[in-house]
Amino acid sequence: MSPQASKSSTPSQQHHNHATRNPSHLSLIQSASSPLNTRPASPYTLNPPIDYDGLSWPSIGARQRLEQTPEEAKAREQKIAGAVRTILEELGEDPDRDGLLETPERYARAMLFFTKGYEDNIGDVIKRAVFEEDHDEMVIVRDIDVFSLCEHHLVPFYGKIHIGYIPNKRVLGLSKLARLAEMFSRRLQVQERLTKQVAMALWEILQPQGVAVVMEASHMCMVSRGVQKPGSSTLTSCMLGRFRETHKTREEFLSLIGKR
Repeated sequence: MSPQASKSSTPSQQHHNHATRNPSHLSLIQSASSPLNTRPASPYTLNPPIDYDGLSWPSIGARQRLEQTPEEAKAREQKIAGAVRTILEELGEDPDRDGLLETPERYARAMLFFTKGYEDNIGDVIKRAVFEEDHDEMVIVRDIDVFSLCEHHLVPFYGKIHIGYIPNKRVLGLSKLARLAEMFSRRLQVQERLTKQVAMALWEILQPQGVAVVMEASHMCMVSRGVQKPGSSTLTSCMLGRFRETHKTREEFLSLIGKR
């Protein structure tokens, strides 16, 4: 698809066109034996984890950000900064005082960084780190630090994610598991979706026997506002394949990451 075509068509049309040209790409999700089909239908089970150009569930404007010129990027940053200046004024602050003089521009750059994960191409993240290996035991990387933004209040949530899988003749370079977590966390998120996205993308990349992802995080929207409960944490999990089907396998994983 040309840049012009991608800009003129809607995301749903792009998905449809891609599926028409490449029907095999959706075979994993459409397969009756896929563990993804044991979950309720949602945009994250109806659409492929990896899109036609390597993006994974991109935001509506992700491709425009990817294709923008330096001049367009600067205009985008200035537009965000202008909106932040308005917020400061409506809060009763003086955006021209020394401490706030460059805050709108700093905040704009920070938000673009916090959401850069939409633009990451899984091909660039994984590169050539998938290897043929005769190993069929559990592989786990635990205690991966993640930082994200709650999409409901635009405040941080942060914690650790534990990722495990059982290979099916293929393994992934260990650092790439952390890179996957980073890619999905650098978005506007909810923890439940972040957990599921990491699991489903790994399933798509490796076609393993099973994938397990557990995340534990503290949410500033719950700690510093609302119910204001410091010390509380939220646990989420996503189990696919053997981890979902076999109790002993799931228990072994939870024991190894210290959650049992």
